Amino acid sequence: FDLILSCGDLNSKYLSFLVTMARCPLLYVKGNHDTRYEIYPPEGCDPIDDHYVVYNGIRILGLGGCRRYNNADLQYTEAQMRRRIRRLRYALWKLGGVDIVVTHAPPEGLGDDDDPAHRGFKALIELLDKYHPKYLLHGHVHLRYGQENTRNMEYNGSHVINVCPRYT
Repeated sequence: FDLILSCGDLNSKYLSFLVTMARCPLLYVKGNHDTRYEIYPPEGCDPIDDHYVVYNGIRILGLGGCRRYNNADLQYTEAQMRRRIRRLRYALWKLGGVDIVVTHAPPEGLGDDDDPAHRGFKALIELLDKYHPKYLLHGHVHLRYGQENTRNMEYNGSHVINVCPRYT
């Protein structure tokens, strides 16, 4: 592997193991269950929440967390997610856009669920509409038997991929 991208809700020890065994960089965003990363961060891995990196010429943006449903950490309202994205506008302009967006939650209407915990963000749709990244990778929504058709979706020229529980 050349690069590993984590969309959250994975044990930090597991991520440390992956980066050690794969011998390639591992970039991650936090999922809504990753509150222990503050105490036990994934060793050897790089957080990309709320910022971007360029790896081998590929522009990567990270936005972790999910939609607020119970006031716990790593949950955001629609307005908060929109502000997070707005704060990155200058960096995105300076880079000339983004190639891969790594999120925990999906965009609204693209692989999300109806329950409050798994609804997606409209702000991510707006990000796709404005910057047209080649890929948006997300986790959070567990695929069930028979839902393979929601793993890969296309929206406005961007491939939206649910990587839960893993995707190569």
